[in-house]
Amino acid sequence: MKLPSLSPRHAPYLLLAPFLLLFLVFGLFPLCFSLYLAFQSWEPTSGLAAMHFVGFDNFAFALQDEWFWKSLQNTGWLAVVSGLPQHLVAIALACFINLAFQRWRNPVVGAYFLPYITSSVAIAILFSSLFSTDYGLINIVLAVLREIPGISWLLPAHAVDWLNDPDALKPAISLIVFWRYVGFNIVLYLAALQTIPPDLYEAATMDGASRIKQFFYITLPSLKPMIYFGVTLSVIGGLQLFEEPFILTGGKGGSDQAGMSTAVYLYRTAFDFNDFGAASAMSWLLFIVVALLTWATNRAFRPRGG
Repeated sequence: MKLPSLSPRHAPYLLLAPFLLLFLVFGLFPLCFSLYLAFQSWEPTSGLAAMHFVGFDNFAFALQDEWFWKSLQNTGWLAVVSGLPQHLVAIALACFINLAFQRWRNPVVGAYFLPYITSSVAIAILFSSLFSTDYGLINIVLAVLREIPGISWLLPAHAVDWLNDPDALKPAISLIVFWRYVGFNIVLYLAALQTIPPDLYEAATMDGASRIKQFFYITLPSLKPMIYFGVTLSVIGGLQLFEEPFILTGGKGGSDQAGMSTAVYLYRTAFDFNDFGAASAMSWLLFIVVALLTWATNRAFRPRGG
């Protein structure tokens, strides 16, 4: 049986059809539906017929909601405290690995990258044990360090209740985010280091430039495009932070809502409080914040005079 021939003009559309179908169903439709919901009042248990148009009431409610603003403050704090050290440490480690490891470079990078692909459930079990008040490894290490003369005044006088103390919960979440994503940034910067021509370093060495000067005048300027890419990803990912605070606080935000990120609060508004309209409005407000900060990042990394 002879199969019908396919015109070369139509072949690309046929090959793209599976992706376009999946994108329409799981990408574009939810996006448009969430925008529609932002102007509706709806409880899903009442069915689609219970929707009614409320205009900008959901946005007004979100802007007057103290918890929403608190979640934005928590998200900003977590994004800065966990995001900025990621890049500082990742650049330093990428340069060290690039210089110190040749044959064993890939296994070392793989070890750093492993947390990024680790299951969220495994992370929850691991860090819940590490942050345990009575038997956690972190408190045990702090207890040992307190016995060393001269540094005890830098440490808390007693075991820290990491998961229930509002002042300790955000640093605990930031530590998890840092641990999980620093390896991803190391891979980015190490890949960028491979593209720097060795001739630049050889010429700088012949001119008497030290390693420090080579780092600041050759390495850093060459890494700037990758730093811009990595920082942009951190800004977007930090403002959408969900898994780590959700897992560590059981989805409730923790004591005094100290660990409630905006994404966690959106989830609670929709599925705990059954207010999908307000949750959709908050998600679009968060989108505006992400867009503005991404634009600000682009301006910060734009070449001078460009």
